[in-house]
Amino acid sequence: MPFIQISLIAGRSDEKVRELIKNVTDTVAKTLEAPHANIRVLVSEIPASHWGIGGAPASEVRKIQKN
Repeated sequence: MPFIQISLIAGRSDEKVRELIKNVTDTVAKTLEAPHANIRVLVSEIPASHWGIGGAPASEVRKIQKN
């Protein structure tokens, strides 16, 4: 039973997360020739303040990149 874990910076809509789960499930099913019902996908959304990029929280990095 394939189990896929995906970590994302929080902020995407439920619709986008649903689409991601469907697309990942379809790809794994096709690649591994596994039934869709056997595939599990866990999406963890991490606050930008808890996601580090180059030694700084992503929330701060994003502010700098926007300016």
